[in-house]
Amino acid sequence: MLKHQTSNNQKNVYLFGPNISEGNANMRNLLGGKGANLAEMSKLGLPVPYGFTISTEMCMSYYDNHCQLSDNLKNDITQAIRQIEKIVGQNFGDGDNPLLFSVRSGARVSMPGMMDTVLNLGLNDNTVKTLAKATNNSKFAYDSYRRFLQIFGDVVLHIDHDDFEHILELHKEQHHIIEDSDLTADILQEIVVDYKALIKEKTSHDFVQSPWEQLWLAIEAVFNSWTIQRAKTYRVLHNIPESWGTAVNVQMMVFGNMGDDCATGVAFTRDPSTGENAFYGEFLVNAQGEDVVAGIRTPQPLTIIAAEKQKNTKKPSVKKSMQEAMPDVFEQLNNVRKILEQHYRDMQDIEFTVQQGTLYMLQTRNGKRTSQASLKIACDMVDEGLIDKKEAITRIDANHLDQLLHPCLDPSNKNDIFVKGLPASPGAACGKICFTADEAEDMAKAGHHVILVRHETSPEDIHGMHAAKAILTARGGMTSHAAVVARGMGRPCVCGASDISIDQTAKTITVNGITLHAGDIITIDGANGTVYIGKIAMIQPDLSGDFMRLMSWADDIRKTKIRTNAETPEDCATARKFGAEGIGLCRTEHMFFDSDRITPMRAMILSENEDQRRDALQKLLPMQQKDFEEIFAIMHGLPVTIRLLDPPLHEFLPRGDQEISDIAKSLNIHKDFIIQRIAQLHENNPMLGHRGCRLLNSYPEICEMQVEAIIAAAIHVKKSTGHAPLCEIMVPLVAMQSELKRLRHIITKKAEDIMHRDNCIIDYQIGTMIELPRAALQAEAIAQDAEFFSFGTNDLTQTTFGFSRDDTVEFLKNYQQLGILETDPFTSLDRDGVGEIMKIAIERGHKSRPDIKLGICGEHGGDPASIDFCVENNLDYVSCSPYRVPIARLAAAQAVIKYY
Repeated sequence: MLKHQTSNNQKNVYLFGPNISEGNANMRNLLGGKGANLAEMSKLGLPVPYGFTISTEMCMSYYDNHCQLSDNLKNDITQAIRQIEKIVGQNFGDGDNPLLFSVRSGARVSMPGMMDTVLNLGLNDNTVKTLAKATNNSKFAYDSYRRFLQIFGDVVLHIDHDDFEHILELHKEQHHIIEDSDLTADILQEIVVDYKALIKEKTSHDFVQSPWEQLWLAIEAVFNSWTIQRAKTYRVLHNIPESWGTAVNVQMMVFGNMGDDCATGVAFTRDPSTGENAFYGEFLVNAQGEDVVAGIRTPQPLTIIAAEKQKNTKKPSVKKSMQEAMPDVFEQLNNVRKILEQHYRDMQDIEFTVQQGTLYMLQTRNGKRTSQASLKIACDMVDEGLIDKKEAITRIDANHLDQLLHPCLDPSNKNDIFVKGLPASPGAACGKICFTADEAEDMAKAGHHVILVRHETSPEDIHGMHAAKAILTARGGMTSHAAVVARGMGRPCVCGASDISIDQTAKTITVNGITLHAGDIITIDGANGTVYIGKIAMIQPDLSGDFMRLMSWADDIRKTKIRTNAETPEDCATARKFGAEGIGLCRTEHMFFDSDRITPMRAMILSENEDQRRDALQKLLPMQQKDFEEIFAIMHGLPVTIRLLDPPLHEFLPRGDQEISDIAKSLNIHKDFIIQRIAQLHENNPMLGHRGCRLLNSYPEICEMQVEAIIAAAIHVKKSTGHAPLCEIMVPLVAMQSELKRLRHIITKKAEDIMHRDNCIIDYQIGTMIELPRAALQAEAIAQDAEFFSFGTNDLTQTTFGFSRDDTVEFLKNYQQLGILETDPFTSLDRDGVGEIMKIAIERGHKSRPDIKLGICGEHGGDPASIDFCVENNLDYVSCSPYRVPIARLAAAQAVIKYY
């Protein structure tokens, strides 16, 4: 697992800090995002505390070395620390002014909260005393020590975080203390003693006193956190390869908890929810960084304007903004904001600490943002001259457009407001209340919409947050874990709803005497931070403004046409609204399940001879023709690819005794005959059985009926509207040229007969779906009878891998977690296998028919990574579900920018 090859003569450790930087922003693959940006900020002359980055390659080496740090790496780290000691005049582990470090992870892409961090490393029973003396602040020193013991115990020694919290709460109750900040030095020393006793109890060893041993263990813990469950889950959700590994950033501590002239905070250079060009963030006086992120204390806003907004929308008791409380430091921070935006030409997410009035920058990275904010920021930066239109297009995560395309709350709703909190991530959702991540995942699998309700979320909740439709927390601010992760996932989120009382045991939430239980329905409005009782009606989004600007820029660039998979008038109209340029897959079998059609369909299947089948098909003909007329009219002359009947016939037959009895009565046939016919049609593996072109060749009358409906509908629409539809008749599941040749003759003859009968010529094409490896290999022969190929990548993936899409869900997840597969091949196209087979079909199809039309109509047609492959290989179009059309439009433009 995690095998790699280290670059020759590659450094292992890279120093950064004022006037020293051995890396830069372009080295993120080697230094991780955090390390690369620390190096870059150092080069910009920003106040970055000294430190060093251990490369991602060392993470891979660590796993190759049976999870042991090599002597060479330890030597390099020791030399780096000696250099820092010499620069700052402090010593690691001893001396009158001890040097302490933070140890943080830093993958090449941001994985907020997924991996581990250790702060205040280097404290022990001796250095805590010298720190107290050097700072003349015993409370600060022992507060730092108890924090270190807790985080080291949790991250390195794997002692439950709640065990430490329990001890802390007992001391607070004993001394009648509410806020952590009110703990005295004496009480903190008592807590330190109890924390060390807990560590001894849980590990059978005394707490590690050697700072160097602490360092080695902390680095190992950060490397190990690359493969903990929550990190694996996050990587699977975001398609991050396990082979990338994480860097480790070791940085000298600066302290935001030394007194009221100290602070720590998180900020965004623009509003990550709306995209407004306004400084946005939160800070806490006399606190360390985890206090802001974990939501333990409610943070204060950065700006006066933000403070006023909070007073108006939430609580009048909001404390002073940083702009008011620390005006000089705020001005420095605001200048840093401007420098970073101009340099990176993107909205930045920054972390900072103020130590005794001095500002220090701990991190910058491209900030996660909502889809609406992404669009506004990209368009505004074009207007500001920071980026051009092409770069704006590449800035948008195409998958995140999905957040903009779904309904929002009807503003005229009259539901009771249950509680208000902070609008942490916009969007709206309703669902059943649940209280744990596991419950959320289980309920979602059972088909329920759920709202995850927590005091605050933690990285361990990642699977439940993904399963939930929205998240509600009692604690935390706009930059808490829940807020950041929800925005990245596109989940609506309300944070800091401090008026709610959550009883995990009773599974209830209570506000002002109103109690709701697990399973009760609530509605979340992440745009304004409101939670309502019950379900609220939704309205369609208004896709205009920045959305339309960006889509027009994308359309000017892309070369690939975007079609939709649709067979109902509603879906066709939706797809056209989103910019679809035709239908790439109309699944005719979906048209036969309506209540007025299933009976004649079943009569056709139960028929004992061809005459009976034709009689039943004649009843279906006008219904099918009407369907096509509606579709052709909506598509207004755009191409429509209609797949002839594909599934095995048994799918249309009744299931269960009652259904069998009902159909026997309606068709006036004996129940036993239906049971016998169902048994005759049973197949052990119907997906590879009597379906598609095999069925049509066995029963050509089905093919004839469908072709007549298609051509007659096209003629009707042409005569009534003047817009001639472009019909593409697609034969499914072809494996041999002879299968298609016979059906082509049947289709052509029937089409010519109908056009002669109605005295009207219709432009139509005949093609096939490439969904079997043999079809791809025989593409040169098949193309002689096919004017287009449409790659049915759902079945092509199944038949290439030998996977059953319906039966492999669980083990495919396991394969991803084990690193056997990087992505689910049913979600994102497998380039190495399925993609190679497609390339063969493309090349061989062009040999017989240079102008053959090529498209893709499987679910991959709406996946940006798969669209990238299609553009690279010059497919004419991709086809996807209606709500994925804008995603495909943008992804196709992004691929053109990448390849051309």
